[in-house]
Amino acid sequence: MDRRGSRYLIESVLTRKEPTMISLTALWLPIVLSAVAVFIASSVIHTVLQYHKDDYKKTPSEDGVMEALRGFNLPPGDYVMPHAGSMKEMGSPEFKEKQNNGPVGFFTVLPNGQCGMGLQLALWFAFSLLVGIMVAYIARMSLPAGTDYLLVHRVTGATAFCCYSMAHLPSSIWYKKSWMATMRNFLDGLVYGLLTGGVFGWLWPAA
Repeated sequence: MDRRGSRYLIESVLTRKEPTMISLTALWLPIVLSAVAVFIASSVIHTVLQYHKDDYKKTPSEDGVMEALRGFNLPPGDYVMPHAGSMKEMGSPEFKEKQNNGPVGFFTVLPNGQCGMGLQLALWFAFSLLVGIMVAYIARMSLPAGTDYLLVHRVTGATAFCCYSMAHLPSSIWYKKSWMATMRNFLDGLVYGLLTGGVFGWLWPAA
């Protein structure tokens, strides 16, 4: 390399601008608006489209089943039947017989009374905000200011999709939840991911 080329190389290195890392607080608007977009979309999915209506089935003779369980006065919580307190008990002939005779299942008992949705909706929105914060954190660590819309959309949308969808898989793997219900949850996650990516791509700071 001649002297002129060396000088050009040194000047280009010295004058090169480092990518500007974005602060997390600078992304507060896409965090909030993406949570709002997800909240609205989830409301439309559950109240208008209603494709989750088959996620849970009605038991035969519902009144009789409820009456039978009511006699046990089960406190709210998560239950499994038959229940094994240890691996040794799980391998016992008595436990295996219970499994073979059935019914076998996992179920959750809620407090009696009408279920108000105010708290659940507030917690759902808070969860969407938390997802937005995680998306913003990962994006700011990997994308500088001025990144084009499509790349921001890909990174933030994929991250949001993972946050909203992947945790549903263990429910089908370990607890035998319907795979169709899990796939419907994945469809939800895809919608939420696309919306989140769109908001972050739209509001990503310029260089």
